[in-house]
Amino acid sequence: MNAHLQHRPAAATDLGDVVGFPQTVDELFFCYPKAIWPLNVGQLAAAIAERRESTVVELDGKIAGFANFYQWQHGEFCALGNLMVAPWARSQGVAQHLVEVMEQIARERYKAPLMKVSCFNANTVGLLLYTRLGYQTVGIVERRAPDGSRVALVQLEKALQ
Repeated sequence: MNAHLQHRPAAATDLGDVVGFPQTVDELFFCYPKAIWPLNVGQLAAAIAERRESTVVELDGKIAGFANFYQWQHGEFCALGNLMVAPWARSQGVAQHLVEVMEQIARERYKAPLMKVSCFNANTVGLLLYTRLGYQTVGIVERRAPDGSRVALVQLEKALQ
Protein backbone atom coordinates (compact mmCIF):
# COMPACT_ATOMS: atom_id res chain seq x y z
CA MET A 1 0.00 0.00 0.00
CA ASN A 2 1.12 3.52 -0.81
CA ALA A 3 1.63 5.50 2.41
CA HIS A 4 0.42 8.62 0.61
CA LEU A 5 -3.00 7.02 -0.06
CA GLN A 6 -5.73 7.05 2.56
CA HIS A 7 -9.41 6.14 2.26
CA ARG A 8 -12.56 7.17 4.09
CA PRO A 9 -16.33 7.29 3.57
CA ALA A 10 -17.36 9.96 1.07
CA ALA A 11 -18.90 13.09 2.56
CA ALA A 12 -21.28 15.60 0.99
CA THR A 13 -18.45 18.12 0.97
CA ASP A 14 -16.42 15.81 -1.33
CA LEU A 15 -18.93 15.80 -4.17
CA GLY A 16 -17.85 19.11 -5.67
CA ASP A 17 -14.38 17.67 -6.23
CA VAL A 18 -15.56 14.26 -7.45
CA VAL A 19 -17.86 15.65 -10.16
CA GLY A 20 -14.80 17.15 -11.84
CA PHE A 21 -13.05 13.79 -12.27
CA PRO A 22 -14.68 12.70 -15.58
CA GLN A 23 -13.08 14.85 -18.31
CA THR A 24 -15.14 13.73 -21.32
CA VAL A 25 -18.56 12.36 -22.18
CA ASP A 26 -16.93 8.94 -22.66
CA GLU A 27 -15.20 9.01 -19.27
CA LEU A 28 -18.50 9.83 -17.59
CA PHE A 29 -20.23 7.04 -19.51
CA PHE A 30 -17.57 4.56 -18.37
CA CYS A 31 -18.00 5.36 -14.67
CA TYR A 32 -21.69 6.36 -14.53
CA PRO A 33 -23.64 5.37 -17.67
CA LYS A 34 -26.95 6.84 -16.50
CA ALA A 35 -25.48 10.29 -15.86
CA ILE A 36 -25.92 13.23 -18.21
CA TRP A 37 -22.86 15.24 -19.21
CA PRO A 38 -21.54 17.19 -17.43
CA LEU A 39 -21.73 15.38 -14.10
CA ASN A 40 -23.07 17.58 -11.31
CA VAL A 41 -23.46 17.26 -7.56
CA GLY A 42 -27.18 16.49 -7.84
CA GLN A 43 -26.61 13.52 -10.13
CA LEU A 44 -23.80 12.15 -7.98
CA ALA A 45 -25.80 12.63 -4.77
CA ALA A 46 -28.70 10.71 -6.35
CA ALA A 47 -26.38 7.83 -7.23
CA ILE A 48 -24.91 7.79 -3.73
CA ALA A 49 -28.41 7.65 -2.22
CA GLU A 50 -29.15 4.45 -4.17
CA ARG A 51 -25.80 2.81 -3.53
CA ARG A 52 -23.67 1.65 -0.62
CA GLU A 53 -20.19 2.30 0.77
CA SER A 54 -19.37 5.42 -1.25
CA THR A 55 -15.67 5.83 -0.57
CA VAL A 56 -13.00 8.37 -1.44
CA VAL A 57 -9.26 7.92 -1.64
CA GLU A 58 -7.00 10.82 -0.79
CA LEU A 59 -3.52 11.19 -2.25
CA ASP A 60 -1.38 13.43 -0.05
CA GLY A 61 -4.56 14.74 1.58
CA LYS A 62 -6.36 15.66 -1.65
CA ILE A 63 -9.39 13.74 -2.96
CA ALA A 64 -8.11 11.57 -5.79
CA GLY A 65 -10.60 8.71 -6.26
CA PHE A 66 -14.19 7.64 -5.66
CA ALA A 67 -16.15 4.37 -5.86
CA ASN A 68 -19.13 2.55 -4.37
CA PHE A 69 -21.25 -0.60 -4.66
CA TYR A 70 -24.24 -0.49 -6.99
CA GLN A 71 -25.34 -3.99 -6.01
CA TRP A 72 -24.76 -5.94 -2.81
CA GLN A 73 -26.05 -9.23 -1.45
CA HIS A 74 -24.74 -10.06 2.01
CA GLY A 75 -22.84 -13.34 1.94
CA GLU A 76 -23.00 -13.52 -1.88
CA PHE A 77 -21.36 -10.62 -3.76
CA CYS A 78 -20.80 -6.90 -4.13
CA ALA A 79 -20.68 -5.06 -7.46
CA LEU A 80 -18.22 -2.19 -7.80
CA GLY A 81 -19.45 0.98 -9.46
CA ASN A 82 -18.82 4.68 -10.10
CA LEU A 83 -15.05 4.16 -9.93
CA MET A 84 -13.36 7.39 -11.00
CA VAL A 85 -9.96 8.97 -10.47
CA ALA A 86 -9.01 12.64 -10.62
CA PRO A 87 -7.07 13.51 -13.79
CA TRP A 88 -4.07 14.80 -11.80
CA ALA A 89 -3.90 11.54 -9.81
CA ARG A 90 -3.99 9.01 -12.64
CA SER A 91 -1.16 6.47 -13.05
CA GLN A 92 -0.26 6.81 -9.36
CA GLY A 93 -1.93 3.67 -7.99
CA VAL A 94 -5.16 5.35 -6.90
CA ALA A 95 -7.52 3.06 -8.84
CA GLN A 96 -5.74 -0.10 -7.70
CA HIS A 97 -5.79 1.09 -4.09
CA LEU A 98 -9.47 1.96 -4.35
CA VAL A 99 -10.38 -1.43 -5.84
CA GLU A 100 -8.42 -3.18 -3.07
CA VAL A 101 -10.16 -1.07 -0.41
CA MET A 102 -13.57 -1.90 -1.87
CA GLU A 103 -12.67 -5.61 -1.98
CA GLN A 104 -11.75 -5.41 1.71
CA ILE A 105 -15.05 -3.68 2.54
CA ALA A 106 -16.95 -6.36 0.57
CA ARG A 107 -15.20 -9.14 2.49
CA GLU A 108 -15.41 -7.59 5.95
CA ARG A 109 -18.79 -5.84 5.99
CA TYR A 110 -20.77 -7.94 3.50
CA LYS A 111 -19.01 -11.32 3.93
CA ALA A 112 -18.95 -11.36 0.12
CA PRO A 113 -16.92 -14.15 -1.47
CA LEU A 114 -17.20 -12.47 -4.88
CA MET A 115 -16.71 -9.01 -6.39
CA LYS A 116 -18.41 -8.16 -9.68
CA VAL A 117 -17.33 -5.37 -12.04
CA SER A 118 -18.68 -4.21 -15.39
CA CYS A 119 -16.42 -2.34 -17.80
CA PHE A 120 -17.17 -1.00 -21.28
CA ASN A 121 -15.10 -2.36 -24.17
CA ALA A 122 -13.64 1.08 -25.00
CA ASN A 123 -12.37 1.54 -21.43
CA THR A 124 -8.95 0.04 -22.11
CA VAL A 125 -7.42 1.40 -18.89
CA GLY A 126 -10.20 -0.16 -16.81
CA LEU A 127 -10.07 -3.53 -18.56
CA LEU A 128 -6.31 -3.74 -18.12
CA LEU A 129 -6.57 -2.73 -14.44
CA TYR A 130 -9.22 -5.30 -13.57
CA THR A 131 -7.39 -8.05 -15.45
CA ARG A 132 -4.13 -7.22 -13.67
CA LEU A 133 -5.98 -7.39 -10.33
CA GLY A 134 -7.24 -10.91 -11.05
CA TYR A 135 -10.72 -10.28 -12.46
CA GLN A 136 -11.96 -12.79 -15.04
CA THR A 137 -14.41 -12.11 -17.86
CA VAL A 138 -17.68 -13.97 -17.30
CA GLY A 139 -19.90 -12.34 -19.91
CA ILE A 140 -20.42 -9.62 -22.47
CA VAL A 141 -23.73 -7.82 -22.98
CA GLU A 142 -24.77 -5.23 -25.53
CA ARG A 143 -25.50 -1.68 -24.41
CA ARG A 144 -25.95 1.68 -26.13
CA ALA A 145 -23.49 4.55 -25.88
CA PRO A 146 -24.78 8.11 -25.42
CA ASP A 147 -24.62 8.60 -29.21
CA GLY A 148 -26.74 5.48 -29.76
CA SER A 149 -23.93 3.29 -31.04
CA ARG A 150 -23.57 -0.32 -29.94
CA VAL A 151 -21.02 -1.04 -27.22
CA ALA A 152 -20.04 -4.14 -25.29
CA LEU A 153 -20.27 -4.19 -21.51
CA VAL A 154 -17.70 -6.70 -20.27
CA GLN A 155 -18.75 -8.41 -17.04
CA LEU A 156 -15.90 -9.50 -14.77
CA GLU A 157 -15.69 -11.29 -11.43
CA LYS A 158 -13.07 -12.04 -8.83
CA ALA A 159 -13.19 -14.48 -5.93
CA LEU A 160 -12.35 -12.63 -2.72
CA GLN A 161 -10.04 -14.52 -0.37
